[in-house]
Amino acid sequence: MLTEYLNRLNELSPLSIESKNLLLEHIFVKKINAGDYILKQGDVCKHIYFVNKGFVRIFYYKNGKNITEWFSKEKSFFFSIASYFNETESNLVIETLEDSEIIFLSKAGLEKFRKTNLEIANLLIELFSGSLIFSQQRMESIQFETAKDRYQNLLNEQPGILNKVPLHHLATFLGITQETLSRIRAKV
Repeated sequence: MLTEYLNRLNELSPLSIESKNLLLEHIFVKKINAGDYILKQGDVCKHIYFVNKGFVRIFYYKNGKNITEWFSKEKSFFFSIASYFNETESNLVIETLEDSEIIFLSKAGLEKFRKTNLEIANLLIELFSGSLIFSQQRMESIQFETAKDRYQNLLNEQPGILNKVPLHHLATFLGITQETLSRIRAKV
């Protein structure tokens, strides 16, 4: 399992056996039941996470409601960006929607080698730039696409999502009410 994960990291940015071994010292795997939390509101994000198996929802609370920020499917990375970089309490909450196997890559471990290992530094650049690109695409989607377009794009990107996510979570992710989502679904 960790070999596959290291290969995924290597796809992002080439890593020597030595660099992989350094990273292995700062990686652990945790099985998490559906509905349990990887990161709670108020915790400090100290890892970059990877969904090895399962499905994850990232959300925040606003006016007593939870609003879905993102979904992470198998073989994808995720973390609370502001909490990770600022070492502050996270506003985001990360929960598993299915029984999941999550790989934790320690920030402390990455920081330990960031200044002395060019391969690990380049890996970090790739991980962070990917996260920034996703964030910008998400913001542009909300600002410039219709709700119907956002729904269709979500189905195209994650075809099985309707089997994994309750409609009220999808609605908050799309920035619409559940009633509007029902109308869109009836037309699509």
